[in-house]
Amino acid sequence: MPVPVPQQRAVPAAETTHVAHLTLLVIEDDPAGTFTVPELPAAAGTRVRVRTARNLTEAGRLLTDDVDCILLDLALPAGSETRTGGQDAEPDGLATLKHVLRIAPRHAVLALTAEDDAELAAEAVRVGAQDYLFRGELDGRLLTRAIRYAVERKRADIAQHQLTESKLRAQENARLERGLLPTPLLQGSNLRFAARYRPGRSRALLGGDFYDTVRTPDGTVHAMIGDVCGHGPDEAALGVELRIAWRALTLAGLCGDELLSTLQQVLEHERESEEIFATLCTVDITPDGRRAGLCLAGHPAPLIARHGRPARLLPYEEGGPALGLLPRARWPRLQVELGAAWSLMMYTDGLIEGRVGPTGTQRLGQDGMVEMINRQLAQGLSGEALLDAAVTEVRELNGGELTDDVAVLLLDRDRSAGRTRSASLPRPRTAAAAAPASAQRPPL
Repeated sequence: MPVPVPQQRAVPAAETTHVAHLTLLVIEDDPAGTFTVPELPAAAGTRVRVRTARNLTEAGRLLTDDVDCILLDLALPAGSETRTGGQDAEPDGLATLKHVLRIAPRHAVLALTAEDDAELAAEAVRVGAQDYLFRGELDGRLLTRAIRYAVERKRADIAQHQLTESKLRAQENARLERGLLPTPLLQGSNLRFAARYRPGRSRALLGGDFYDTVRTPDGTVHAMIGDVCGHGPDEAALGVELRIAWRALTLAGLCGDELLSTLQQVLEHERESEEIFATLCTVDITPDGRRAGLCLAGHPAPLIARHGRPARLLPYEEGGPALGLLPRARWPRLQVELGAAWSLMMYTDGLIEGRVGPTGTQRLGQDGMVEMINRQLAQGLSGEALLDAAVTEVRELNGGELTDDVAVLLLDRDRSAGRTRSASLPRPRTAAAAAPASAQRPPL
């Protein structure tokens, strides 16, 4: 049974590599008939077919995708479409060449001129021709070699131009994505902050995970981490929108269920389809640093490590659904007792869904993560060193790069910071105190 051959797009030969046939379009107007294209020998299996145009209008009709190279006689009279007036008008040959380069930007071009016009020939190459030839020295072998050289040089020029454009786009995208990553607003707080972020997409700086931390004028520190389902560029853009909306709403005084309900409205308006949802975890730490309000929207519970005690997960049984799943959902705000000295780690599921074990079928999970963090804490790790060790070990257990986005946020408070600030700071009205009575829970 014969195998069908797919049809391919017709492209100029400047974009191809090995060709058995080349087509040359000669543009010249020689009323005396003294110029003729020399017979072109078949060199290395390459045969050259010739088309001839007497003016630019005729050349435009003959300039099809199968033309590989243009041989332009610079003595061709300039038409009205190429002629420029003024005292500093350029020679007709260069004006004609520029017109040809405009109408044939992806074709190789050879400039043809007289031997005494070497300066014009060099200027033609500077303007954009791949090479030049002298009319009196032209023979078939020289022309064939020049055509092949021009075609390959044009192909290399196009490839280099595309590579340069690709690099510029990559640099612009990198600057854009880097600018979209959050800058924590914690001025005046005694809490230490650290974060690590690894997008699942190859060669990307931003994924569907997002996080932020701000301190409001009343002294409350608000932290958030979330995850849009998926980890492509659309999910990354939606994650940035949700993060910015969260920061604006938090600075406007919203928290808890009211804030999450508003974020869900933002998600519903901005997502591409109704199947898109986002998980979220928010923590509001009181100015004295000893208590916090916790809201979970389908997100893994944070990990807390208190001084002299092993790390454990905060309660998560009363969390609400992910944003975007239920139109009238509610998210209870749980009051948590933190203590005098603690470390609070918030993370996305990319940290716990990596595979472990020799068969690679078992996942790390929250229990495995807690065990790993306790082991690293016992080794004296903290802050950024702890996050680096955690992300590195998860990758090693997975046997390579993680396919999902990973975001980890760590807030630390030690005893000395609490003592020095408690004597000097008044007790402002906190976000927890401002919450309605129905949202208050007994501390844990």
